[in-house]
Amino acid sequence: MPVRHGARRPGATRVTLLTEGTYPHSHGGVSVWCDQLVQGMTDLDFDIIAVTGTGREPVVWDLPGHVSRVLSVPMWGAPPEGRPPRGRARVQLAAAYERFLTALLDPGAEDAFAPALYTMARAAADGTLSPFLRADRAIALLTAVWNRPGLAVREAGPTLHDAITATALLEHALRPLAAPPPENGVAHAVSGGVAVLPGLAALERHGVPLLLTEHGVYLRERYLGYRTASYRWPVKAVVLGFFRLLAEESYRRAALITPGNRYNRLWEEQGGAAPESIRTVYNGVDPAAFPPAGPEPDALTLSWAGRVDPIKDLETLIRAFALVRERIPDVRLRMFGGTPRGGEAYRERCEALAAELGHADAVTFEGRVDDIKDAYAAGNVVMLSSISEGFPFTLIEAMSCGRATVSTDVGGVREAVGDTGLVVPPRDPAAMAAAALELLGDAGRRRAMGEAARLRVIEQFTLRQTIDTFRSIYRELPLLDRRSRALRARARTLAPLGTGTGSLAG
Repeated sequence: MPVRHGARRPGATRVTLLTEGTYPHSHGGVSVWCDQLVQGMTDLDFDIIAVTGTGREPVVWDLPGHVSRVLSVPMWGAPPEGRPPRGRARVQLAAAYERFLTALLDPGAEDAFAPALYTMARAAADGTLSPFLRADRAIALLTAVWNRPGLAVREAGPTLHDAITATALLEHALRPLAAPPPENGVAHAVSGGVAVLPGLAALERHGVPLLLTEHGVYLRERYLGYRTASYRWPVKAVVLGFFRLLAEESYRRAALITPGNRYNRLWEEQGGAAPESIRTVYNGVDPAAFPPAGPEPDALTLSWAGRVDPIKDLETLIRAFALVRERIPDVRLRMFGGTPRGGEAYRERCEALAAELGHADAVTFEGRVDDIKDAYAAGNVVMLSSISEGFPFTLIEAMSCGRATVSTDVGGVREAVGDTGLVVPPRDPAAMAAAALELLGDAGRRRAMGEAARLRVIEQFTLRQTIDTFRSIYRELPLLDRRSRALRARARTLAPLGTGTGSLAG
């Protein structure tokens, strides 16, 4: 259900932010980034289409008046309203869905993905897609497709239970197609994956240019997540096939892609993005808002800040801390950050690991802190143990506060740190412990690294640079896109007789 905020202003550039599990319904690095853009551009108007869990999540950010509307699109609440298709519409949707499934499972049929997806998008807009996917016909189609001779998934012996599970996962993943897409301005997806679906629909239906920013690599994170998921391989093949082809379509159709680091750019080029459509834009912070943290704590302390989530790999951090404590018995580990709904079991697992290793007395989970600067000031060294990151705010904020850091070599971490901190391989407690011991044992080196880190932020990663860059993109993208479409239309008009032009929608 949409929530109205400020009034729309005639003539103001309009940006629709497309989010998933972040702004404005939760905290975290991507949400901070979104809020920075919105708060920093009072001359633009914003709408938000937010993919959420149940749709009951409250708005937790104070939204300014130039945010006109927030539309929550629940993936796991009540299904979208509508009724099953009938007659010819049912036949057409079934045929499109069969082509869609075939594209997910047959490498030779992947070209059918996009036309089928846009046919399904029109059905979602009519209210017929979700009811169709919740009916027996959709399950029967998947059963028939993945049992075709020659498909690799057939060798895994897919079952009826697999088909029911995979169909339900697809139905939920495709729900954002039912959201009314933006009709003008710029659609800005702040992650890949399902958040992009309303943007692709807006581009196909209304010609609204799509801007895509990936902080982490969405597809890589899905691969990591499904690697340990309990689903059988036939289910994973369907769902991961969907995310892979959706990523490729998003990269192809985006007018501009603005990764937060060069690492993401490599994934995007590998996924089919044209190099000329990619422009790296680093995250930024306001150095005045993150001044030097001041004196270090008296007791040697490692601090960590972020959301308690498996992708942050706190288990490796706790295991590394146990190794550090063998050498420095009085050291402490303080962890700051909230636990997202559904993440309670992971936090309990981490607490149990600390107790199992005999360090429950020295490891504290302190929850969200009113001022994140206090989390950085709490440590002699700030740690980051993630297995996936984009260009992490916690890292550049800690650097701005003048703290030495130990971080895992993922995403844009090495680009952010340069030589002002220590970078270690992910999932390697011994390497992380060795780096932490190296810095804990040398106060002079910590001080020099912290000073260099703050200078690096001031020179390269300021919030003003980020906001000015995106303001220019928002204003220029509709003009560039209209010019590009006019040139394409002129080329079609001047094409020699007999030259055909294809349609993505099929």
